[in-house]
Amino acid sequence: MSTAPPVDPRRIRNFSIISHVDHGKSTLSDRILEITGAVDPRLMRAQYLDSMDIERERGITIKAQNVRVHFEGHILQLIDTPGHVDFGYEVSRSLAACEGAILLVDASQGIQAQTLANCYQALEHDLEIVAALNKIDLPAADPERCKEELERVLGLPGDEVLSISAKTGEGVAELLRAVIARIPAPRGEPDAPLRALVFDSVYDQYRGVVSSVRVVDGTLRTGTRVRMMQAGATHDVEEIGLRTPDMVPAPRLGPGEVGYLIAGIKDVGGARSGETVTDAARPASEPLEGYQDPKPMVFCGIYPIDGDDLPDLRDALDKLKLNDAAVTFEPETSRALGFGFRCGFLGLLHMEIVRERLEREFSLSLIATAPSVVYRAFLSDGTERDIDNPTDLPDPSRLDHIDEPMLAISILTPAEYLGAVMDLCQSRRAEMSKMEYLSTERVELRYTIPLAEVVIDFFDALKSRTKGYASLDYEPHGYVTSPLVRVDVLINHEPVDAFSTIVHRANAEYYGRKMVERLRALIPRQMFDVPIQAAIGGRVIARETVKARRKDVLAKCYGGDITRKRKLLEKQKEGKKRMKNLGRVEVPQEAFVAALRLEE
Repeated sequence: MSTAPPVDPRRIRNFSIISHVDHGKSTLSDRILEITGAVDPRLMRAQYLDSMDIERERGITIKAQNVRVHFEGHILQLIDTPGHVDFGYEVSRSLAACEGAILLVDASQGIQAQTLANCYQALEHDLEIVAALNKIDLPAADPERCKEELERVLGLPGDEVLSISAKTGEGVAELLRAVIARIPAPRGEPDAPLRALVFDSVYDQYRGVVSSVRVVDGTLRTGTRVRMMQAGATHDVEEIGLRTPDMVPAPRLGPGEVGYLIAGIKDVGGARSGETVTDAARPASEPLEGYQDPKPMVFCGIYPIDGDDLPDLRDALDKLKLNDAAVTFEPETSRALGFGFRCGFLGLLHMEIVRERLEREFSLSLIATAPSVVYRAFLSDGTERDIDNPTDLPDPSRLDHIDEPMLAISILTPAEYLGAVMDLCQSRRAEMSKMEYLSTERVELRYTIPLAEVVIDFFDALKSRTKGYASLDYEPHGYVTSPLVRVDVLINHEPVDAFSTIVHRANAEYYGRKMVERLRALIPRQMFDVPIQAAIGGRVIARETVKARRKDVLAKCYGGDITRKRKLLEKQKEGKKRMKNLGRVEVPQEAFVAALRLEE
Protein backbone atom coordinates (compact mmCIF):
# COMPACT_ATOMS: atom_id res chain seq x y z
CA MET A 1 0.00 0.00 0.00
CA SER A 2 2.83 2.42 0.84
CA THR A 3 4.23 2.06 -2.70
CA ALA A 4 1.25 3.91 -4.23
CA PRO A 5 2.50 7.06 -6.03
CA PRO A 6 1.40 10.45 -4.66
CA VAL A 7 -1.66 11.99 -6.31
CA ASP A 8 -1.06 14.82 -8.80
CA PRO A 9 -3.07 17.80 -7.38
CA ARG A 10 -3.85 18.92 -10.96
CA ARG A 11 -6.14 15.88 -11.31
CA ILE A 12 -8.15 16.71 -8.15
CA ARG A 13 -11.41 18.67 -8.08
CA ASN A 14 -12.98 19.51 -4.70
CA PHE A 15 -16.59 20.66 -4.91
CA SER A 16 -19.80 20.68 -2.90
CA ILE A 17 -23.45 20.65 -3.96
CA ILE A 18 -25.52 23.55 -2.65
CA SER A 19 -29.21 24.32 -3.13
CA HIS A 20 -32.51 25.04 -1.43
CA VAL A 21 -34.24 22.25 0.56
CA ASP A 22 -35.60 19.42 -1.66
CA HIS A 23 -34.00 20.58 -4.89
CA GLY A 24 -32.26 17.21 -5.30
CA LYS A 25 -28.76 17.36 -3.73
CA SER A 26 -28.84 13.88 -2.20
CA THR A 27 -30.37 12.37 -5.37
CA LEU A 28 -27.61 13.96 -7.48
CA SER A 29 -25.01 12.51 -5.09
CA ASP A 30 -26.60 9.07 -5.59
CA ARG A 31 -26.36 9.41 -9.41
CA ILE A 32 -22.72 10.57 -9.21
CA LEU A 33 -21.89 7.48 -7.09
CA GLU A 34 -23.63 5.29 -9.69
CA ILE A 35 -22.10 6.86 -12.81
CA THR A 36 -18.57 6.75 -11.37
CA GLY A 37 -19.03 3.14 -10.15
CA ALA A 38 -18.17 4.04 -6.55
CA VAL A 39 -20.93 1.82 -5.13
CA ASP A 40 -21.80 -1.75 -6.10
CA PRO A 41 -25.22 -1.55 -7.87
CA ARG A 42 -26.52 -4.32 -5.59
CA LEU A 43 -25.79 -2.20 -2.49
CA MET A 44 -27.12 1.07 -3.94
CA ARG A 45 -30.00 2.73 -2.06
CA ALA A 46 -31.63 6.16 -2.12
CA GLN A 47 -29.94 8.93 -0.08
CA TYR A 48 -26.79 6.77 0.08
CA LEU A 49 -24.66 9.40 1.83
CA ASP A 50 -27.29 10.23 4.49
CA SER A 51 -26.11 7.93 7.24
CA MET A 52 -28.48 8.85 10.10
CA ASP A 53 -31.89 7.16 10.45
CA ILE A 54 -33.42 10.53 11.23
CA GLU A 55 -32.17 11.89 7.86
CA ARG A 56 -33.81 9.01 5.97
CA GLU A 57 -37.11 9.32 7.85
CA ARG A 58 -37.43 13.06 7.32
CA GLY A 59 -35.91 12.98 3.83
CA ILE A 60 -33.51 15.82 4.67
CA THR A 61 -29.72 16.07 4.96
CA ILE A 62 -28.56 17.23 8.40
CA LYS A 63 -24.83 16.50 8.24
CA ALA A 64 -22.51 17.34 5.36
CA GLN A 65 -20.97 14.11 3.96
CA ASN A 66 -17.88 13.69 1.77
CA VAL A 67 -16.96 11.02 -0.78
CA ARG A 68 -14.13 10.49 -3.29
CA VAL A 69 -14.89 9.18 -6.78
CA HIS A 70 -12.94 8.72 -10.06
CA PHE A 71 -14.22 10.05 -13.39
CA GLU A 72 -12.39 10.22 -16.73
CA GLY A 73 -8.89 10.26 -15.21
CA HIS A 74 -9.73 12.80 -12.51
CA ILE A 75 -10.37 12.49 -8.77
CA LEU A 76 -13.60 14.21 -7.73
CA GLN A 77 -14.07 14.93 -4.03
CA LEU A 78 -17.72 15.69 -3.43
CA ILE A 79 -19.26 17.17 -0.28
CA ASP A 80 -23.07 16.86 -0.03
CA THR A 81 -24.50 19.67 2.14
CA PRO A 82 -27.82 20.27 3.95
CA GLY A 83 -30.33 22.73 2.46
CA HIS A 84 -32.36 23.80 5.49
CA VAL A 85 -31.67 27.29 6.84
CA ASP A 86 -30.93 25.94 10.36
CA PHE A 87 -27.98 23.95 8.99
CA GLY A 88 -26.35 26.82 7.07
CA TYR A 89 -23.38 26.42 9.41
CA GLU A 90 -22.70 22.94 7.98
CA VAL A 91 -22.72 24.47 4.49
CA SER A 92 -20.17 27.16 5.41
CA ARG A 93 -17.78 24.53 6.80
CA SER A 94 -18.10 22.38 3.69
CA LEU A 95 -17.43 25.31 1.36
CA ALA A 96 -14.18 26.06 3.21
CA ALA A 97 -12.86 22.66 2.03
CA CYS A 98 -13.71 23.26 -1.68
CA GLU A 99 -12.61 25.21 -4.76
CA GLY A 100 -16.02 25.13 -6.45
CA ALA A 101 -19.70 24.35 -6.02
CA ILE A 102 -22.55 22.94 -8.07
CA LEU A 103 -25.55 25.26 -7.57
CA LEU A 104 -28.63 23.09 -8.05
CA VAL A 105 -31.97 24.75 -8.86
CA ASP A 106 -35.31 22.97 -9.25
CA ALA A 107 -36.46 23.69 -12.84
CA SER A 108 -40.11 23.80 -11.75
CA GLN A 109 -39.66 26.06 -8.69
CA GLY A 110 -36.80 28.34 -9.74
CA ILE A 111 -34.67 30.35 -7.31
CA GLN A 112 -35.69 30.00 -3.63
CA ALA A 113 -34.50 31.82 -0.50
CA GLN A 114 -31.79 29.28 0.38
CA THR A 115 -30.57 29.18 -3.23
CA LEU A 116 -29.70 32.87 -2.86
CA ALA A 117 -28.21 32.50 0.65
CA ASN A 118 -26.00 29.51 -0.26
CA CYS A 119 -24.90 31.05 -3.56
CA TYR A 120 -23.80 34.27 -1.83
CA GLN A 121 -21.97 32.17 0.75
CA ALA A 122 -20.10 30.32 -2.04
CA LEU A 123 -19.20 33.64 -3.71
CA GLU A 124 -17.84 34.94 -0.36
CA HIS A 125 -15.48 31.91 -0.33
CA ASP A 126 -14.38 32.83 -3.93
CA LEU A 127 -15.65 29.52 -5.27
CA GLU A 128 -16.26 28.76 -8.95
CA ILE A 129 -19.99 28.12 -9.42
CA VAL A 130 -21.37 25.56 -11.89
CA ALA A 131 -25.15 26.14 -12.13
CA ALA A 132 -27.48 23.26 -13.06
CA LEU A 133 -31.25 23.03 -13.41
CA ASN A 134 -32.53 19.79 -11.91
CA LYS A 135 -35.83 17.88 -12.37
CA ILE A 136 -36.15 18.76 -16.09
CA ASP A 137 -38.10 15.47 -16.50
CA LEU A 138 -41.04 16.94 -14.52
CA PRO A 139 -44.07 18.15 -16.52
CA ALA A 140 -44.00 21.47 -14.57
CA ALA A 141 -40.34 22.20 -15.42
CA ASP A 142 -39.70 25.56 -17.09
CA PRO A 143 -35.92 25.66 -17.78
CA GLU A 144 -36.00 28.84 -19.90
CA ARG A 145 -37.71 30.89 -17.17
CA CYS A 146 -35.27 29.56 -14.53
CA LYS A 147 -32.21 30.32 -16.70
CA GLU A 148 -33.45 33.86 -17.19
CA GLU A 149 -34.01 34.18 -13.40
CA LEU A 150 -30.49 32.91 -12.66
CA GLU A 151 -29.01 35.40 -15.10
CA ARG A 152 -31.02 38.35 -13.79
CA VAL A 153 -30.86 37.65 -10.04
CA LEU A 154 -27.42 36.00 -9.64
CA GLY A 155 -25.64 37.17 -12.80
CA LEU A 156 -24.83 33.61 -13.96
CA PRO A 157 -24.73 33.41 -17.80
CA GLY A 158 -27.82 31.53 -19.04
CA ASP A 159 -25.92 29.68 -21.78
CA GLU A 160 -23.58 28.12 -19.16
CA VAL A 161 -26.44 26.72 -17.05
CA LEU A 162 -26.73 22.94 -17.54
CA SER A 163 -30.01 20.99 -17.58
CA ILE A 164 -30.05 17.65 -15.74
CA SER A 165 -32.32 15.12 -14.10
CA ALA A 166 -30.72 13.68 -10.98
CA LYS A 167 -33.50 11.09 -10.81
CA THR A 168 -33.00 9.59 -14.30
CA GLY A 169 -29.28 10.44 -14.61
CA GLU A 170 -29.81 12.58 -17.75
CA GLY A 171 -27.06 15.18 -18.15
CA VAL A 172 -25.14 14.15 -14.98
CA ALA A 173 -22.02 13.01 -16.93
CA GLU A 174 -21.98 16.39 -18.76
CA LEU A 175 -22.24 18.12 -15.37
CA LEU A 176 -19.17 16.21 -14.09
CA ARG A 177 -17.25 17.20 -17.25
CA ALA A 178 -18.21 20.84 -16.59
CA VAL A 179 -16.92 20.48 -13.01
CA ILE A 180 -13.56 19.19 -14.34
CA ALA A 181 -13.37 21.96 -16.95
CA ARG A 182 -14.49 24.93 -14.85
CA ILE A 183 -13.49 24.27 -11.23
CA PRO A 184 -9.79 24.94 -10.59
CA ALA A 185 -7.45 22.29 -9.18
CA PRO A 186 -6.39 22.83 -5.54
CA ARG A 187 -3.23 24.84 -4.89
CA GLY A 188 -0.85 23.69 -2.17
CA GLU A 189 2.85 23.09 -1.50
CA PRO A 190 3.70 19.37 -1.10
CA ASP A 191 7.05 20.20 0.60
CA ALA A 192 5.75 22.93 2.95
CA PRO A 193 5.05 22.16 6.65
CA LEU A 194 1.81 20.20 7.04
CA ARG A 195 -1.44 22.16 7.43
CA ALA A 196 -4.76 20.29 7.29
CA LEU A 197 -8.21 21.65 8.18
CA VAL A 198 -10.64 19.59 10.30
CA PHE A 199 -14.10 20.36 8.85
CA ASP A 200 -16.13 17.72 10.68
CA SER A 201 -15.70 15.10 13.41
CA VAL A 202 -17.68 12.23 14.85
CA TYR A 203 -17.11 10.17 18.00
CA ASP A 204 -16.63 6.41 17.59
CA GLN A 205 -16.76 4.57 20.91
CA TYR A 206 -14.08 2.07 19.81
CA ARG A 207 -11.64 4.32 17.94
CA GLY A 208 -12.18 7.73 19.51
CA VAL A 209 -12.62 10.84 17.37
CA VAL A 210 -12.80 10.30 13.59
CA SER A 211 -12.13 13.65 11.85
CA SER A 212 -12.79 14.68 8.24
CA VAL A 213 -9.76 16.66 7.05
CA ARG A 214 -8.77 18.64 3.96
CA VAL A 215 -4.97 18.83 3.47
CA VAL A 216 -3.96 22.33 2.36
CA ASP A 217 -0.12 22.18 2.47
CA GLY A 218 2.37 19.37 3.08
CA THR A 219 1.62 15.66 3.37
CA LEU A 220 -0.21 13.80 6.14
CA ARG A 221 1.23 10.30 6.72
CA THR A 222 0.26 7.34 8.88
CA GLY A 223 2.44 6.93 11.99
CA THR A 224 3.60 10.56 12.22
CA ARG A 225 3.08 12.63 15.33
CA VAL A 226 0.71 15.53 14.74
CA ARG A 227 -0.21 18.58 16.75
CA MET A 228 -3.62 20.25 16.97
CA MET A 229 -2.73 23.95 16.76
CA GLN A 230 -5.76 25.39 18.61
CA ALA A 231 -6.07 22.67 21.28
CA GLY A 232 -2.27 22.46 21.67
CA ALA A 233 -2.36 18.63 22.06
CA THR A 234 -0.13 16.13 20.21
CA HIS A 235 -1.26 12.71 18.97
CA ASP A 236 0.11 9.79 16.95
CA VAL A 237 -1.72 9.18 13.66
CA GLU A 238 -3.16 5.66 13.86
CA GLU A 239 -4.91 5.68 10.49
CA ILE A 240 -5.65 8.00 7.62
CA GLY A 241 -7.76 7.17 4.63
CA LEU A 242 -10.37 8.04 2.03
CA ARG A 243 -14.14 7.78 1.95
CA THR A 244 -15.05 6.07 -1.32
CA PRO A 245 -17.80 6.15 0.24
CA ASP A 246 -16.62 3.31 2.54
CA MET A 247 -13.62 4.16 4.71
CA VAL A 248 -10.46 2.87 2.97
CA PRO A 249 -7.06 3.31 4.70
CA ALA A 250 -4.34 5.12 2.71
CA PRO A 251 -0.62 5.68 3.48
CA ARG A 252 -0.72 9.45 2.87
CA LEU A 253 -2.86 12.44 1.97
CA GLY A 254 -1.23 15.15 -0.16
CA PRO A 255 -2.18 18.79 -0.86
CA GLY A 256 -5.81 19.21 -1.95
CA GLU A 257 -6.87 15.73 -0.80
CA VAL A 258 -9.84 15.15 1.50
CA GLY A 259 -9.99 12.16 3.82
CA TYR A 260 -10.36 11.04 7.41
CA LEU A 261 -7.92 10.99 10.33
CA ILE A 262 -7.94 8.73 13.41
CA ALA A 263 -5.37 9.56 16.08
CA GLY A 264 -6.81 7.87 19.18
CA ILE A 265 -8.23 11.17 20.45
CA LYS A 266 -10.49 10.30 23.37
CA ASP A 267 -11.02 13.85 24.61
CA VAL A 268 -14.07 15.20 22.84
CA GLY A 269 -12.66 18.75 22.70
CA GLY A 270 -9.45 17.58 20.99
CA ALA A 271 -10.54 17.84 17.35
CA ARG A 272 -13.24 20.45 17.00
CA SER A 273 -14.29 21.70 13.56
CA GLY A 274 -11.99 24.46 12.33
CA GLU A 275 -8.92 22.90 14.05
CA THR A 276 -5.61 22.96 12.12
CA VAL A 277 -3.53 19.73 12.12
CA THR A 278 0.24 20.15 11.70
CA ASP A 279 3.37 18.00 12.03
CA ALA A 280 4.67 18.01 15.63
CA ALA A 281 8.32 17.73 14.46
CA ARG A 282 8.05 20.43 11.73
CA PRO A 283 5.06 22.58 12.68
CA ALA A 284 3.54 25.31 10.51
CA SER A 285 3.94 28.85 11.78
CA GLU A 286 0.34 29.99 11.18
CA PRO A 287 -2.88 27.97 11.66
CA LEU A 288 -5.44 27.94 8.86
CA GLU A 289 -8.34 30.33 9.10
CA GLY A 290 -10.91 28.27 11.01
CA TYR A 291 -14.59 29.03 11.33
CA GLN A 292 -16.39 31.66 13.28
CA ASP A 293 -18.23 30.08 16.19
CA PRO A 294 -21.92 30.05 15.29
CA LYS A 295 -24.08 32.17 17.59
CA PRO A 296 -27.04 30.22 19.03
CA MET A 297 -30.36 32.00 18.49
CA VAL A 298 -32.88 29.80 20.29
CA PHE A 299 -32.51 28.43 23.83
CA CYS A 300 -34.37 25.84 25.84
CA GLY A 301 -33.83 23.78 28.97
CA ILE A 302 -33.29 20.04 28.41
CA TYR A 303 -33.89 17.82 31.44
CA PRO A 304 -33.73 14.05 31.89
CA ILE A 305 -37.10 12.57 32.94
CA ASP A 306 -35.14 10.34 35.33
CA GLY A 307 -32.77 12.49 37.44
CA ASP A 308 -30.20 9.65 37.55
CA ASP A 309 -29.59 10.12 33.80
CA LEU A 310 -27.95 13.55 34.30
CA PRO A 311 -24.30 12.29 33.88
CA ASP A 312 -25.36 10.37 30.74
CA LEU A 313 -26.99 13.53 29.36
CA ARG A 314 -23.80 15.55 29.95
CA ASP A 315 -21.72 12.85 28.22
CA ALA A 316 -24.18 12.70 25.30
CA LEU A 317 -24.10 16.51 24.85
CA ASP A 318 -20.28 16.46 24.86
CA LYS A 319 -20.17 13.83 22.11
CA LEU A 320 -22.92 15.50 20.08
CA LYS A 321 -21.14 18.87 20.24
CA LEU A 322 -18.13 17.28 18.55
CA ASN A 323 -20.32 16.30 15.59
CA ASP A 324 -22.46 19.46 15.69
CA ALA A 325 -20.38 22.44 16.80
CA ALA A 326 -23.39 24.77 16.71
CA VAL A 327 -24.88 23.34 19.95
CA THR A 328 -24.00 25.13 23.21
CA PHE A 329 -24.96 24.00 26.72
CA GLU A 330 -24.47 24.90 30.38
CA PRO A 331 -25.91 23.38 33.57
CA GLU A 332 -29.10 24.83 35.05
CA THR A 333 -31.60 23.84 37.74
CA SER A 334 -35.35 24.17 37.91
CA ARG A 335 -37.51 23.72 40.98
CA ALA A 336 -40.05 21.88 38.89
CA LEU A 337 -37.79 19.73 36.71
CA GLY A 338 -34.61 19.30 38.78
CA PHE A 339 -31.13 19.40 37.21
CA GLY A 340 -30.57 19.78 33.47
CA PHE A 341 -28.87 21.91 30.83
CA ARG A 342 -29.67 25.21 29.13
CA CYS A 343 -28.94 24.50 25.47
CA GLY A 344 -28.54 26.91 22.56
CA PHE A 345 -29.49 26.12 18.93
CA LEU A 346 -29.47 27.83 15.53
CA GLY A 347 -33.23 27.45 15.06
CA LEU A 348 -36.30 25.36 15.89
CA LEU A 349 -35.61 22.52 13.46
CA HIS A 350 -32.06 22.35 14.81
CA MET A 351 -33.47 22.13 18.36
CA GLU A 352 -35.89 19.38 17.38
CA ILE A 353 -33.19 17.35 15.57
CA VAL A 354 -30.68 17.64 18.45
CA ARG A 355 -33.28 16.54 20.98
CA GLU A 356 -34.28 13.59 18.80
CA ARG A 357 -30.64 12.61 18.25
CA LEU A 358 -29.99 12.70 22.02
CA GLU A 359 -32.99 10.42 22.63
CA ARG A 360 -32.16 7.97 19.84
CA GLU A 361 -28.37 7.79 19.73
CA PHE A 362 -27.91 7.86 23.53
CA SER A 363 -31.18 6.19 24.67
CA LEU A 364 -32.30 9.08 26.91
CA SER A 365 -35.82 10.23 27.87
CA LEU A 366 -35.91 14.03 27.93
CA ILE A 367 -38.19 17.00 28.58
CA ALA A 368 -37.51 20.28 26.74
CA THR A 369 -38.90 23.56 28.06
CA ALA A 370 -40.55 26.17 25.79
CA PRO A 371 -37.98 27.78 23.43
CA SER A 372 -36.78 31.30 24.30
CA VAL A 373 -34.31 33.79 22.81
CA VAL A 374 -31.56 35.99 24.32
CA TYR A 375 -32.86 39.33 25.60
CA ARG A 376 -30.74 42.21 26.88
CA ALA A 377 -31.98 43.67 30.14
CA PHE A 378 -30.81 47.20 31.04
CA LEU A 379 -31.12 47.86 34.80
CA SER A 380 -31.82 51.18 36.49
CA ASP A 381 -28.26 51.25 37.89
CA GLY A 382 -26.85 51.34 34.32
CA THR A 383 -25.69 47.71 34.12
CA GLU A 384 -26.64 45.33 31.31
CA ARG A 385 -27.43 41.59 31.44
CA ASP A 386 -28.04 38.94 28.78
CA ILE A 387 -31.14 36.90 29.64
CA ASP A 388 -31.63 33.52 27.92
CA ASN A 389 -33.84 32.08 30.66
CA PRO A 390 -37.07 33.93 31.58
CA THR A 391 -36.55 33.14 35.30
CA ASP A 392 -33.34 35.25 35.26
CA LEU A 393 -35.21 38.44 34.30
CA PRO A 394 -34.77 40.97 37.16
CA ASP A 395 -37.69 42.43 39.09
CA PRO A 396 -39.63 45.07 37.01
CA SER A 397 -38.82 47.74 39.64
CA ARG A 398 -35.07 47.32 38.86
CA LEU A 399 -35.52 47.33 35.06
CA ASP A 400 -34.98 50.35 32.85
CA HIS A 401 -35.79 48.67 29.50
CA ILE A 402 -35.40 45.36 27.62
CA ASP A 403 -33.96 44.92 24.09
CA GLU A 404 -34.99 41.93 21.98
CA PRO A 405 -33.07 40.32 19.07
CA MET A 406 -34.27 41.05 15.53
CA LEU A 407 -33.91 39.10 12.28
CA ALA A 408 -33.66 40.32 8.71
CA ILE A 409 -35.77 37.81 6.80
CA SER A 410 -36.15 37.24 3.09
CA ILE A 411 -39.31 35.49 1.84
CA LEU A 412 -39.76 34.32 -1.75
CA THR A 413 -43.40 33.62 -2.58
CA PRO A 414 -45.65 33.19 -5.62
CA ALA A 415 -47.44 36.53 -6.26
CA GLU A 416 -50.89 35.02 -5.59
CA TYR A 417 -50.02 34.50 -1.87
CA LEU A 418 -48.57 38.00 -1.39
CA GLY A 419 -51.54 39.26 0.70
CA ALA A 420 -51.51 36.21 3.01
CA VAL A 421 -47.74 36.52 3.61
CA MET A 422 -47.92 40.27 4.32
CA ASP A 423 -50.82 39.69 6.72
CA LEU A 424 -48.82 37.01 8.58
CA CYS A 425 -45.75 39.26 8.85
CA GLN A 426 -47.74 42.23 10.14
CA SER A 427 -49.45 40.06 12.78
CA ARG A 428 -45.95 39.10 14.02
CA ARG A 429 -44.76 42.72 14.49
CA ALA A 430 -42.61 42.65 11.32
CA GLU A 431 -41.63 45.80 9.38
CA MET A 432 -41.18 45.64 5.61
CA SER A 433 -37.91 46.98 4.21
CA LYS A 434 -38.18 45.91 0.54
CA MET A 435 -40.47 44.25 -1.99
CA GLU A 436 -39.25 43.17 -5.42
CA TYR A 437 -40.79 41.14 -8.25
CA LEU A 438 -38.23 38.56 -9.49
CA SER A 439 -40.63 37.70 -12.32
CA THR A 440 -44.33 38.23 -13.00
CA GLU A 441 -45.17 35.23 -10.79
CA ARG A 442 -42.63 35.52 -7.96
CA VAL A 443 -42.00 38.19 -5.32
CA GLU A 444 -39.17 38.69 -2.85
CA LEU A 445 -40.14 40.35 0.45
CA ARG A 446 -37.66 41.59 3.01
CA TYR A 447 -38.72 42.30 6.60
CA THR A 448 -37.17 42.92 10.00
CA ILE A 449 -38.99 40.84 12.59
CA PRO A 450 -38.43 39.97 16.30
CA LEU A 451 -36.71 36.58 16.62
CA ALA A 452 -39.16 35.63 19.39
CA GLU A 453 -42.01 35.80 16.84
CA VAL A 454 -40.17 33.45 14.47
CA VAL A 455 -39.14 30.74 16.94
CA ILE A 456 -42.69 29.74 17.81
CA ASP A 457 -44.40 28.64 14.61
CA PHE A 458 -43.68 31.27 11.97
CA PHE A 459 -42.23 28.82 9.47
CA ASP A 460 -45.23 26.45 9.75
CA ALA A 461 -47.69 29.36 9.42
CA LEU A 462 -45.84 30.64 6.34
CA LYS A 463 -45.92 27.20 4.70
CA SER A 464 -49.61 26.63 5.43
CA ARG A 465 -50.65 30.08 4.12
CA THR A 466 -48.74 29.59 0.85
CA LYS A 467 -49.52 25.84 0.39
CA GLY A 468 -45.82 25.13 0.88
CA TYR A 469 -44.61 27.35 -1.99
CA ALA A 470 -42.93 30.16 -0.01
CA SER A 471 -39.34 29.87 1.17
CA LEU A 472 -37.62 31.66 4.04
CA ASP A 473 -34.06 32.72 4.79
CA TYR A 474 -32.92 34.78 7.78
CA GLU A 475 -29.92 36.35 9.44
CA PRO A 476 -29.44 38.26 12.76
CA HIS A 477 -30.18 41.99 12.61
CA GLY A 478 -29.19 43.53 15.96
CA TYR A 479 -31.40 44.45 18.95
CA VAL A 480 -34.39 46.79 19.39
CA THR A 481 -36.03 48.11 22.61
CA SER A 482 -39.54 46.62 23.10
CA PRO A 483 -42.25 46.62 25.81
CA LEU A 484 -41.66 43.07 27.09
CA VAL A 485 -42.95 41.42 30.25
CA ARG A 486 -42.45 38.11 32.00
CA VAL A 487 -45.56 35.98 32.39
CA ASP A 488 -45.34 33.55 35.34
CA VAL A 489 -47.67 30.60 35.90
CA LEU A 490 -48.67 29.90 39.52
CA ILE A 491 -50.20 26.61 40.56
CA ASN A 492 -51.82 26.77 44.00
CA HIS A 493 -50.08 30.16 44.43
CA GLU A 494 -46.63 28.59 43.84
CA PRO A 495 -44.73 29.82 40.71
CA VAL A 496 -43.62 27.00 38.36
CA ASP A 497 -40.41 28.23 36.72
CA ALA A 498 -40.58 25.87 33.73
CA PHE A 499 -43.70 27.66 32.45
CA SER A 500 -42.33 31.23 32.75
CA THR A 501 -41.84 33.08 29.47
CA ILE A 502 -41.06 36.58 28.18
CA VAL A 503 -43.66 38.00 25.77
CA HIS A 504 -44.65 41.32 24.23
CA ARG A 505 -47.02 43.23 26.53
CA ALA A 506 -49.77 43.19 23.87
CA ASN A 507 -49.68 39.35 23.67
CA ALA A 508 -49.28 38.66 27.41
CA GLU A 509 -52.97 38.25 28.22
CA TYR A 510 -53.59 35.91 25.27
CA TYR A 511 -50.58 33.75 26.21
CA GLY A 512 -51.55 33.64 29.90
CA ARG A 513 -55.18 32.71 29.18
CA LYS A 514 -54.17 29.97 26.76
CA MET A 515 -51.63 28.51 29.18
CA VAL A 516 -53.98 28.34 32.19
CA GLU A 517 -56.76 26.80 30.08
CA ARG A 518 -54.33 24.17 28.85
CA LEU A 519 -53.08 23.37 32.36
CA ARG A 520 -56.59 23.13 33.80
CA ALA A 521 -57.24 20.23 31.44
CA LEU A 522 -53.89 18.57 32.26
CA ILE A 523 -53.53 18.82 36.04
CA PRO A 524 -55.32 15.98 37.86
CA ARG A 525 -58.00 16.92 40.40
CA GLN A 526 -56.91 17.01 44.06
CA MET A 527 -58.93 16.81 47.26
CA PHE A 528 -59.06 20.63 47.28
CA ASP A 529 -59.57 23.40 44.70
CA VAL A 530 -56.36 24.18 42.78
CA PRO A 531 -56.14 27.73 41.37
CA ILE A 532 -53.98 28.11 38.23
CA GLN A 533 -52.99 31.72 37.60
CA ALA A 534 -50.97 33.61 34.99
CA ALA A 535 -49.38 36.74 36.44
CA ILE A 536 -47.17 39.66 35.42
CA GLY A 537 -45.27 40.64 38.57
CA GLY A 538 -47.99 40.78 41.27
CA ARG A 539 -50.91 41.27 38.84
CA VAL A 540 -52.95 38.21 37.89
CA ILE A 541 -54.03 38.35 34.23
CA ALA A 542 -55.81 34.98 33.86
CA ARG A 543 -57.13 32.30 36.20
CA GLU A 544 -58.70 28.85 36.02
CA THR A 545 -59.56 26.48 38.87
CA VAL A 546 -59.23 22.71 38.96
CA LYS A 547 -62.27 21.75 41.03
CA ALA A 548 -61.80 19.53 44.09
CA ARG A 549 -62.73 15.90 44.19
CA ARG A 550 -65.50 15.43 46.70
CA LYS A 551 -66.43 12.43 48.74
CA ASP A 552 -70.18 11.99 49.07
CA VAL A 553 -70.36 12.43 52.88
CA LEU A 554 -74.20 12.50 52.78
CA ALA A 555 -74.50 9.01 51.30
CA LYS A 556 -75.63 7.48 54.62
CA CYS A 557 -78.03 10.33 55.51
CA TYR A 558 -81.40 9.63 54.05
CA GLY A 559 -84.12 11.58 55.81
CA GLY A 560 -83.45 13.09 59.24
CA ASP A 561 -82.73 16.65 60.30
CA ILE A 562 -81.05 19.09 57.82
CA THR A 563 -78.63 20.21 60.57
CA ARG A 564 -77.03 16.72 60.51
CA LYS A 565 -76.27 17.15 56.81
CA ARG A 566 -74.96 20.69 57.35
CA LYS A 567 -72.70 19.53 60.14
CA LEU A 568 -71.12 16.87 57.89
CA LEU A 569 -70.66 19.32 55.01
CA GLU A 570 -69.09 21.94 57.32
CA LYS A 571 -66.73 19.30 58.68
CA GLN A 572 -65.71 18.36 55.11
CA LYS A 573 -65.21 22.04 54.23
CA GLU A 574 -62.90 22.53 57.24
CA GLY A 575 -60.85 19.51 56.22
CA LYS A 576 -60.50 20.79 52.63
CA LYS A 577 -59.39 24.21 53.91
CA ARG A 578 -56.72 22.62 56.12
CA MET A 579 -55.63 20.36 53.24
CA LYS A 580 -55.33 23.32 50.90
CA ASN A 581 -52.99 25.11 53.31
CA LEU A 582 -50.80 22.03 53.73
CA GLY A 583 -51.21 20.37 50.33
CA ARG A 584 -48.73 20.70 47.46
CA VAL A 585 -49.73 20.04 43.88
CA GLU A 586 -47.35 17.79 41.97
CA VAL A 587 -47.52 18.59 38.26
CA PRO A 588 -47.22 15.25 36.42
CA GLN A 589 -44.48 14.91 33.77
CA GLU A 590 -47.11 14.35 31.05
CA ALA A 591 -48.65 17.73 31.91
CA PHE A 592 -45.26 19.41 31.53
CA VAL A 593 -44.65 17.79 28.17
CA ALA A 594 -48.16 18.56 26.87
CA ALA A 595 -48.28 22.14 28.19
CA LEU A 596 -44.86 22.99 26.78
CA ARG A 597 -46.15 21.85 23.40
CA LEU A 598 -48.66 24.72 23.62
CA GLU A 599 -46.56 26.62 21.08
CA GLU A 600 -46.64 23.77 18.61
